[in-house]
Formats: sequence, C-alpha cells, structure tokens
Amino acid sequence: MTEHGIKWACEYCTYENWPSAIKCTMCRAQRPSGAIITEEPFKSSAPSVGTIERSGGSPLICPDSSARPRVKTSLSMENSKWSCHMCTYLNWPRAIRCTQCLSQRRTRSPTESPQSSGSGLRYVPSPVDPCEEYNDRNKLNIKGQHWTCSACTYENGAKAKKCVVCDHPSPNNIDSIELADTDEASSIINEQDRARWRSGCSSSISQRRSPPMSKRDSEMDFQRIELAGAVGSKDELELDLKKLKQIKNRMRKTDWLFLNACVGVVEGDLSAVEAYKTSGGDIARQLSADEVRLLNRPSAFDVGYTLVHLSIRFQRQDMLAILLTEVSQHAAKCIPAMVCPELTEQIRREIAASMHQRKGDFACYFLTDLVTFTLPADIEDLPPSVQEKLFDEVLDRDVQKELEEESPIINWSLELGTRLDSRLYALWNRTAGDCLLDSVLQATWGIYDKDSVLRKALHDSLHDCSHWFYSRWKEWESWYSQSFGLHFSLREEQWQEDWAFILSLASQPGASLEQTHIFVLAHILRRPIIVYGVKYYKSFRGETLGYTRFQGVYLPLLWEQSFCWKSPIALGYTRGHFSALVAMENDGYDNRGAGANLNTDDDVTVTFLPLVDSERKLLHIHFLSAQELGNEDQQEKLLREWLDCCVTEGGVLVAMQKSSRRRNHPLVTQMVEKWLDGYRQIRPCSALSDGEEDEEDEDE
Repeated sequence: MTEHGIKWACEYCTYENWPSAIKCTMCRAQRPSGAIITEEPFKSSAPSVGTIERSGGSPLICPDSSARPRVKTSLSMENSKWSCHMCTYLNWPRAIRCTQCLSQRRTRSPTESPQSSGSGLRYVPSPVDPCEEYNDRNKLNIKGQHWTCSACTYENGAKAKKCVVCDHPSPNNIDSIELADTDEASSIINEQDRARWRSGCSSSISQRRSPPMSKRDSEMDFQRIELAGAVGSKDELELDLKKLKQIKNRMRKTDWLFLNACVGVVEGDLSAVEAYKTSGGDIARQLSADEVRLLNRPSAFDVGYTLVHLSIRFQRQDMLAILLTEVSQHAAKCIPAMVCPELTEQIRREIAASMHQRKGDFACYFLTDLVTFTLPADIEDLPPSVQEKLFDEVLDRDVQKELEEESPIINWSLELGTRLDSRLYALWNRTAGDCLLDSVLQATWGIYDKDSVLRKALHDSLHDCSHWFYSRWKEWESWYSQSFGLHFSLREEQWQEDWAFILSLASQPGASLEQTHIFVLAHILRRPIIVYGVKYYKSFRGETLGYTRFQGVYLPLLWEQSFCWKSPIALGYTRGHFSALVAMENDGYDNRGAGANLNTDDDVTVTFLPLVDSERKLLHIHFLSAQELGNEDQQEKLLREWLDCCVTEGGVLVAMQKSSRRRNHPLVTQMVEKWLDGYRQIRPCSALSDGEEDEEDEDE
C-alpha cells in the first residue's frame, strides 16, 4: 500500500516525514501537534511502503532506524543547506540549531556559496561506515582553528572543550579529565547517533584510557594497565561501565601502584615492582575481585593473588628477590668495587682480555686466570665498632641470617667455622636479574658483571656448544622427573621449545637464570661451583610456596679434568636471589687437623667447604649422565676426582678452596687495600671518649 497525503516537517531537523510517522525518522523527535506540513504528489504507480523510487524506476530499500535515512530532496532545499561552524554538518534550511552538535545557527556569510547540484532529483549518498561519515565531514572543514581528538580523531571547533563525538577533553582543557556522565544531556550530542558511531568504530572508545586521579597523580604512568571493557546489551554495557567508574573513582595512588606492579610482574618490568615496594606498599596485599575485574586479564590475575604468587607463576626470580629478601637499610652498602671505580674498570678490562674460546668441537669460552676473592685478615685488627660498621656495609645481614639461623645451610659445623677458620660470609649483591652473574664475579674478582662480559660469554657458549649442553640437560631433566615419580615423556618439539627458552634467558640482560646456566658458568670458570641454598620458596609468613633445585655441586664435566682447577667457589641462594659466599684470610694456618697434608705456605688461605648438608647427606651433583649416576659412593668418588677433598676429624667431607695473596690478581689486591684504608681512618667513638677522659685526668 502506498502512503499518500501531506508530510509533516520536524521542528528540530526540518526533516519531512510521512503522515503516519509518530517520531521523526531523522532525529527521533516526537511529532508536534502543529507540525509544518508540505504536500507531496504521488503517482498511482508509487512504490510500496518502505521504499523510495529512483529516477530509473528501480526501488531503493530505505534503511532502518539504526542508519542515516536516505531521502529524496528538492533542488531548492538541497542548495540552501547551511554548514555548522562547529562540526561542519550540513543542516536543512529551517533548522535553527545544528542537528549534530546542537550549536546555534550563525548568519550566513556573504562569501558562502551554496552547493551546486545537477538538475532533477537525487539522493544523499549513503555512508558505508559510520566512521567514514565523520571523516567526510571533517574534510569539509576549510576555515577556522580546530583541534583533533586524541581518542576518536574527530576535528572539533576551537572553542569546544570536549570532543563533540566522544566527550574526550581537549588538550587545552586536560585538567577537566573526568568520566562522562550520561545524565548531562546538555553536554553531549544525539545519543543514538553517537551509539551508531561507536558500534561502527573500535569498541576501545568506550574504555577510558586514564583513571580518575588528581592532577598530581595523573602524571604517573599506568598506561600498561588494560582496564576492563563491558560487553553485552546496551543496558548491560551501561551498567558495567557505571560499575567500573565507581571502582576507578575509589582508587588511590597506592592502589594504582599495586596494579601497576602486578602488570609489571606479568610483563617483566622490574621498575614497577620496585616503585611499589619503595613507596611502602604491602607485599602481602591480595588482588580483590574488583581489581581483577579492572585489570581484565583472567589468564594472568586471580582473586587472592599477591605479587609473590604472580612472580612464582611467571617465574620471575629477580622479582622474588626484591619482594622476599628484605635488604637491611640500617647502613648504606659499600663494597670494594664501589670505592675504587678506576680500579674496577681496569679489572673489567682484565676479565674481558682473559676470556678466550676453545678451538675444536666444544667451542666453549673460558677464563685464563684463577682468582678467588676473600675478605682481608686485617679486618680483625680494626676496633670492634669499626668492624661492625664494615660488616654492615659489605655483608647482606638478611641473607646471612636466613642461611645460618632460619635454616642450617652454612656455618652449621663448629669444627669448620671455629677451629678451621672456614666461616662463610654473604656479600651484599644487587637485587636484579643479573644476581647470579654478579655473585660469580664477586666470588672471584670482587666486582659486578656491569658490562655483561660474563653474560655474553654465557650466551655465546650456550649457542656455540648447544649440542653438548642440550644432551646433558635433556638427559638430566628426564632422570630428575622420573626420580620424583613424574612419569611423563615429552616430544622432541617440546624439548626443543624448552631449550630455546633457556637460550633466550641467557641473551636477555636482567633475565633470571636457571640451573643450566650455572652448569655452563662452571665451564667458563673451569672450576666447580658449590651452591648452598634453601630448599623451598617461602613467603614472608613462612609459608612454603614451591621447591627450589639450585643447591648442589656443578662440575665442568664436559672439559678434561687436566684443563680445570679443583678449587671451587661458593654461592648462596635465598628465595630467588644469589649471593657470593666468601671466607676471610687466615694468615696461613697450616696444621689445622683436616686429615690431609696441605703443603701450603704462610701466604695461602685454605677454606674448607662442606660437601654434605647439616644432616650429613651428600650434596647433589647436577647434570650427571646415565653412566655417572649411581649411589653416594660413586658420587663421592666423582667429587674426589674433580675437587681437592678431605675428611675432617669430625667426619665431614669437605672441598678445599685455596687462595693466595701472591697468586691473586694485583688489581684485586689493590682494590681491597684501598677499600680497607677507608675504615682504618675511622676513629671509633669509644676511643675518642677514652682519650677525652685521659686528658681530663691529666688536667686534674
């Protein structure tokens, strides 16, 4: 049936609607009682309802209410449209305000020329994409200063404080950043038109990019936090967005630091975790349901998770060190490498010059010098108060306490610690992903791996000798899993993927390293590495979080024994952090009843490192082949072949670590002496007070 009669004109957009229309097809405004009407003649062969006749006779289906209607207009009305000075939208002549942005109509400029059109009737072009519709309007903007919205790229007028389309604040009005309120109808455009634009463009516009913070807090960088976006129907969308707005309005600076630290753990950003901890944030804080909803990453975040749980889940050993190892803040740390920067740089160059690559099939890198760092015996000559200050600044008291008191891992034998002067001290180390490499160089040369010389040698050795190390690693991991009752077998592709991950860790500065890397470092040093470490990951409450596998002996099994040294180094492992364990010079005590003829001179220090734990069980030897695996007697025999071993009078199997001042590198000796001179010049308060009392006595 064809609709005949008189059309009525909308009082807002002047669109001419059919007589039966209750609302305006263009702007959905209610039909007024006294609407302006115009006559429209129709032919007897007019198209059916819902269609408009083209000039060629073929019907054109009218779009539904969700798209902009295509109407036929007369030549005189189309030529007299006026362009909005704010959004450049072309409005009908009778419109007093702009249909798009509700701006007041201005008087037509004398230089403004009407649009030209051809003869006859034509239809307004139909936009294919709502986003392109706005872009086309932007192209018509030929005069005046405008600013481009950073959220939707729409060009707004110079006086507009917010984007006409998405309500995003202008750059000059950045202080007024706030979430859009749906009740403020006067500050937004037609909601249906904007909803159509949003549905056609990216859904990310509905997500606010910045949390509602003050101007001071808004300077902080939380852009990596992916806030949740609502999905579902329109009502559910508005309800979910309103809920998210309420959650974000309650967020404080500490809350955003915590969420940023959570994202930092997932993405491996150490600075975000350090920023939260240094701000006084609670390490035991758990993710709430609202925070998990706000982060919108269910694959990474769960309700009740702490930063420690996330670090373990994503294997962030370096972050565990920061979260779980409380470094003493009573004294500023001062190690020899910090006091002598010039000597430290010379030592680094010396290390780089002594690094060589072996020729042949096993092209592994190795160091040509045997250097072992020890604390000077002159420390005992300092006054007790100065000694205490020195130990506070050079040692990690928390690591020392954990390895000695919380778990009897080091210095558990009175015979070794007292009578044989083999007490081990945990040097303070940086809490970073390079702590393993730093501790290795601290135990040998007394410096950090600042220039990544050791990491580069580790990476190149793993790649150049990948076949050799891969075979050992695969065989060891297979045996290890079966020994714990994990009866599973991996496909070769899975083994290759795991091995590729180990290779990638070696090439990334700051990445936490694993047991395989310690095994390779033993080959680079050409000497055994003994790791005394905790068996379990524990939280600050003492809860067991996971099992560690670092403690044990790492031998350079792929070298010939004649090419290696038998003097080992010792490292400590505490909850994701490595520390160098060093001894103090003992002035060459030789006949100390170790059950062996040491044949040492007065300038050689011998430190006895236990090869058993406090329960007298033999330490594990890592990365043994099937032929080398066996009972403890066979493993003890292997240890005696690679280390200088002996049994003390108390029945403790130990390895001898030998160091000599004359054989040690002169640069290291010079660095230690210069560092110690700073403490020799300190006059203790007790001595000062005693001197003052003596002067008073003389005066009397």
